[in-house]
This record gives sequence, structure tokens and C-alpha cells, in this order.
Amino acid sequence: MKRPRIELLAPPFAGHLHPVLAIGRALREIADVSVVSTEGAQPRIRAAGLDGVAVVPGADAALRAITDPPHPVGAHPLRLHAQFSRSLDLLDAFASALDARYAKWRPDLLIADFTLPVAGAVARRRGIAWWTSHPSPCVIEAPGGPPAYLGGWWPGVGPFGRARDAVAARVVHAFKRGVHRLHGRRLAALGFPSAYRDDGSEAAYSDECILALGLRELEFERRWPASLRFVGPMLWSPPGHGAPPPDDGDRHVLATLGTHLGFAKDGLAAILDDVARAHPDIALHFSDGRLDDGAFAAHPALRRHRWVDYPAWIPRMRAVLHHGGAGVLWECLRAGVPALVLPRDYDQFDHAARLEAAGVAIRLRHPREIAPALRRVLDGDHGLRPDRFVDALRPRLARAQVLALVRERFAI
Repeated sequence: MKRPRIELLAPPFAGHLHPVLAIGRALREIADVSVVSTEGAQPRIRAAGLDGVAVVPGADAALRAITDPPHPVGAHPLRLHAQFSRSLDLLDAFASALDARYAKWRPDLLIADFTLPVAGAVARRRGIAWWTSHPSPCVIEAPGGPPAYLGGWWPGVGPFGRARDAVAARVVHAFKRGVHRLHGRRLAALGFPSAYRDDGSEAAYSDECILALGLRELEFERRWPASLRFVGPMLWSPPGHGAPPPDDGDRHVLATLGTHLGFAKDGLAAILDDVARAHPDIALHFSDGRLDDGAFAAHPALRRHRWVDYPAWIPRMRAVLHHGGAGVLWECLRAGVPALVLPRDYDQFDHAARLEAAGVAIRLRHPREIAPALRRVLDGDHGLRPDRFVDALRPRLARAQVLALVRERFAI
């Protein structure tokens, strides 16, 4: 039987590209796989052993300006509006590049990161099957719990709490409809005449299959879209980058804000430097999450690194302080390492709420809580169950789920 041709699409950011590369590495067993991204992503695509396609020259700098502004975006309406407007310009360029590509050659299936919904619109026009890859299923609208992007709510308790969640969900729904009306002409030209389908599902996601790259057990219970399939996190890290992990005892702690949030990193490094000075028994490391050679400030009591390989480092750590990004939270849970979560923007507050509710991490509301919380974790006075999901996160489980869905799709 002829192998299906599957094209994967993702922006160059680690939290989006790396899960897609993990999917591609799994699927190459049964399919011919290629990965579409920007020029800046090509070295990592090649390092993953996959064929890459670069589109939209110059997109890397433009994307960085949009997604890593000098301030948090949060739920600030004007900042959200400005960010969305700039995103539409890039989505239009991506859509044009994809349309030109698929006019000449058609894969059998597209699997696109949720930040590239235009891939679905192009796929519909060209008669190509389309799935969505989603590393943050908590942000998908689904009845029965609190909506995302409101600071990380737990589900409401009792009639009042459930009413609160329902009203908030309607407000978020109305906000998205309002944004769509504001940009209606451009969104319709991109292939999205409405923000929602007739059944109420979000048009930005595939109605055939959403690969939810998380655990249902970690999520708050909701009525998920019919197309959603929990397959588990797909993780991959670029080999050969960064300093090797320490091997001199068990007093090491890693702190990271991932690859975004540049506006917060120097400030957090200064706070961590004070923590390290006050607790000299802790070997505290801070990762900038940078694969380039950019300069960074030195802090004498704090070991600062441009990049660390999470799969190699995290199992060696006594604890990890992180921002609630999908990649690092899953690596901590897979290794059974206690975490402190200090969310700063985007979906991180919602991830933090779920980790806190599951009893696998301590959620911090302010940087001043770092030192006492870290001391509690290192002294064993935390009450966490960081190894709760270790068995469910064995690497081959998610891989097998993805392969099974694709085999079923193509009757392999």
C-alpha cells in the first residue's frame, strides 16, 4: 500500500514546533512526512530527522515581535487587539504561501498547530484533510467549566460557582464574536466567515480531529468537542544544545520562563540571585531559553544558562520553578519532579490552576513567594504528589495514540 503523505505545520517557537516535530518523528514510521515552518525553524527540523519547507521569508523577526512584546498581553483588550491585528498580516502571508504550494502538490493530510488555523482554510479550498495539533487543550472552548484566559480559575463550586463559570463563558464567547466582527472582512478572506460553526465549535480548529497533546486526567471536566482526542504530550528537544546537566549531588534547582517572556527574564534573574545568596545550600540555575548567541547579564550567585535541555536536566533537579509552559510542565510531570509555577502570560495561568488542583505543583502569585515555597519543597514540607502522572506519561503511550489515529484514518 502506498504510504500517505502528511505535512505538518507549526510556527518556529519551541512550545509549538517541538510537539509537531515529535508527531512527525512518530509518523515517519508509516508515512512520508514534511514540516512547514519558517526559515529559523529549519535547523531544528533537520535535527529531528525530518524534511523541512521554509515559507514567508522574514517571518521569524515579525513573529518574535508579535509573540514576545516588551510587556505582558494578558487579557488587556487594546494589547490583544494590536497583537491580533499584526497576527492577521502574517497569517495572510502564510495562507498565500500554502495556497501556492498546494496548488502544485497535495498531501493526503495536514496536521497544523492551532496557531495556524489558515492551514485549515487552505486545506478546505484544496480538498485536503486537516487536523489540528493543540498542546494547550485548556484554552479550547467547551461547556462545563471556567473559560481560559481569565487568570486561571478553578471550576466553580455550587450553584453560584457554576453560574459564574457560565456567565464568564458567555462573556468570552461574545468577546471572540466581537473580535471577529471587528476584523470580519479580513477573516472572511482568510477563510473564516464566522468564529463558530453551526454546532457551536470554534472554526479555528479541525472538525475532523483535534490532537489534544495533554492528559484528560489533568484537565477540569468539561464537554469536549466531538473531534477532540486526548493523545498525551508529544515532546522533543533539540539534541546537542546547551550545557550538560550537573552531576555533583542533589541540591540543584532549575528556573525557567521558556523561550518567550523576554520582558520578565532579567527581573526574575535578579530575584533569583537574591534567593541564591540567601540560601547558599541551593545550586540555583536559570535558563534564558535561547538557542542563539545573545548576551545576558551575569549574576554571581546564580548560574545562568542560555539554553538547557529539559529532558536531560529536569530529572537531575530537586525542584523546578517554571512559568506554566506546556513543554516544561510535562517534562516535570514525566520525571516526577516537584514544581513551583509562576505564570506570567497567555495560557500559563490556566495550566497553573490545573497543576495546583491536581496536587502536583505549587502555584505562586508573586515572586516574593519563591524563596519560602522553594524552602518548603526542598525540606519535604509540601504535600505534593509530583509522581502522580509518571505512569500515564511514558513516552511511547502518546506516540502509539497518534499512530493509531493515523492508521485508522488511512486504514493502514
